Amino acid sequence: MRRPHVTASIAIVFPGQGSQRVGMLDALPPVEGLSRLLDAAEALSDLELRAFSTFGPEEELAQTRVAQPLLYLADWAWGAAVLEAGVAPVALAGHSLGEYAALALAGVFSVEAGLELVITRSQMMAQAALETPGAMAAVIGLDGPVVADSVAGIDGVWVANDNCPGQVVISGTQDGVAAGSEALSAAGARRIVPLAVSGGFHSPLMAPAAEAFAEVLAAAEFEDARLPVVQNAEPAPATDAQVIRERLTRQIVSPVRWTETMGALAAVGADTLVEAGPGEVLTGLAKRYEGLAAVSASAAGVEAATGRVG
Repeated sequence: MRRPHVTASIAIVFPGQGSQRVGMLDALPPVEGLSRLLDAAEALSDLELRAFSTFGPEEELAQTRVAQPLLYLADWAWGAAVLEAGVAPVALAGHSLGEYAALALAGVFSVEAGLELVITRSQMMAQAALETPGAMAAVIGLDGPVVADSVAGIDGVWVANDNCPGQVVISGTQDGVAAGSEALSAAGARRIVPLAVSGGFHSPLMAPAAEAFAEVLAAAEFEDARLPVVQNAEPAPATDAQVIRERLTRQIVSPVRWTETMGALAAVGADTLVEAGPGEVLTGLAKRYEGLAAVSASAAGVEAATGRVG
């Protein structure tokens, strides 16, 4: 392993569902054990995940049971490559599903145990969405507090993701999201973009999945993290295993507080984010947060990304 870079204070961040793309496995860095992990993922999920990644189509790849295990392994592989390149991060964070790769690389659980958790999580969330169909929409041009106030009196709609200033996602029932979208347009939203999802994720509609998955998390082995991890449900750095478990238990029904997460990363000294995973979603969001630079390892390449911040 190379000497750690020291000229930037780096946090590694991991994208969540929505960053998957056809062909993403072909672009992964060469990480030991990845083929074995993909074999395990296909066996545990009973899905031909490699075929979905290679051939799509996009709408099939976007299915929760398909996207989550593939994206978890892609995030983990990119993160492992960034660490192997010598980056010594001050903290880790993941956007929704991305939190699992962060926790695996922080040593809270093994990559194999994380894969089992992610597959179980994806199955429970998909079932909850089937039983209670929902919707989500991105709200462009309004900040989180304004969005929250605008939908507060509307049944069946909640803030799901506060991604950055000017970009917030709402979630809930189909009628609730439709009514919320009307109210937000009246409040001055520049655009409202319906998302291609099957469920009202990060909302109370996911309560059945959260309750069932809480039992799975309670039985899982967690270790103290080797690095601070900033989690979605409570954006403050943590290393204690039980604190991490409790926050992860709340994650499925809690909003992704990404604006606060970026603030928490800056507060522990990070001035640069390295995005470990397919695409540049989190890199783009960081541009809206003053004082943070960002680079995507998959877009720039690991050598270029780590060299750029080293």
